[in-house]
Amino acid sequence: MKVELVTNLKRQATKILAELHDSKEPVLITEHGKPSAYLVDVEDYEFMQRHLALLEGLSRGERAALEGRTYSQSEAKEKLGKWLT
Repeated sequence: MKVELVTNLKRQATKILAELHDSKEPVLITEHGKPSAYLVDVEDYEFMQRHLALLEGLSRGERAALEGRTYSQSEAKEKLGKWLT
């Protein structure tokens, strides 16, 4: 992963963004020697957001199953009947 100082980002933003788009490699921005932010390609960010939403949905489903908040197939079919026809 590439690391850049925030001052370099200020001075060379166009160059850093061009390299980011070419390499698709995230860039860690540091301030005062400490991590401050990541720069990521827009497509990669959107990909990560979609996957995070899927994982959150799976987690909610798993939690519901563990808590016994489930339906049998016939109950589900009855509840969803109006949407399936």
